[in-house]
Amino acid sequence: MKFHLAINLERLDNSLDMNDVARHTIEMVQMAEEGGFDIVWSAEHHALEMTIAPNPLQLLTWWAGETDRIRLGTAVATAAYWHPINLAGEAALLDLLSGGRLEFGIGSGAYQREFDRMKPGLKQSDAYRYMQEMLPAVRALWQGDYAHDGEYWQFPTSTSVPKPVQDDVPVWVAARSPITYDYAVRNKCHINCWPLTRPFAEAELYKAQLDEAIAKADNGWTPRFALMRHACVYDDAQGREAALNAIRTLMGQFENLFRNAGDVVNGFPKQIPLDQLAGREQYDPAMLEENLMFGSPDECIAKLKRYEALGVNEFIYYASMGLGHEAQKRSLRMFCDEVAPALR
Repeated sequence: MKFHLAINLERLDNSLDMNDVARHTIEMVQMAEEGGFDIVWSAEHHALEMTIAPNPLQLLTWWAGETDRIRLGTAVATAAYWHPINLAGEAALLDLLSGGRLEFGIGSGAYQREFDRMKPGLKQSDAYRYMQEMLPAVRALWQGDYAHDGEYWQFPTSTSVPKPVQDDVPVWVAARSPITYDYAVRNKCHINCWPLTRPFAEAELYKAQLDEAIAKADNGWTPRFALMRHACVYDDAQGREAALNAIRTLMGQFENLFRNAGDVVNGFPKQIPLDQLAGREQYDPAMLEENLMFGSPDECIAKLKRYEALGVNEFIYYASMGLGHEAQKRSLRMFCDEVAPALR
């Protein structure tokens, strides 16, 4: 099993200094490289302090200069917010500057709040159409001169400048619905998925959709299949309590965004109080500990072996969950030293 790190520059309130956040983030990236992680992923989000990532390619270029080997992935570039020539050129520039370490992840986007600001009038549920038009255009621009006359973009003959240094840039699609699995396999993309806080059965559903897509495409393509979970390794009651409190606080802010409640002040979503969430299964502490990559090193190893048996061959350790910086580092260190070696 290969391991990836997903991490954001993250502030859940204004008590954290931005310089400390940046320093912590690059230190986590460097720890992942030292621990043998294969890829580090940067998201794209706008006007939200909980995920500070206005341009994932800019973040990855920064990380490229502070690392040597770890590969650098966008998870994901939100297609509707870009122009194909712009995205192709910036991604290729990262590949050049990093010595060929780009992993190009593309997706539809997450929150309606962001679409209301970045692409007014577009429903989040329709954004996959932009992704499906964007990807073949980017690939064509990487190859050379190409003109595009699509539904969402039109441009005369152009090309990506620069070109990627890799002959065949790995492309990843964030997939949850069957239509996206079908598209990814048909277009020979790798797949990353995120079951949020849902149980193992959600991962089984995604694997079934992947198998169906492979059979339907019948094109000889077997993608890499990576699954992401919020992760925290701990070995005492204090560590457990800190992890569960952090993730439940974060989920309260996520709930605000998913509802598109509008309670965002200076980039900070108002947390929906936990007492309003306590009766809901997805916020139950026991459920969170069971479903997420939470637990002692041995418990995390057992969970990973279950995913491995399902057919998940790459695990994305999602570090950003509002946990204190030192606790995040302690967890990642235990994962690198005590968990990952058991799966390699």
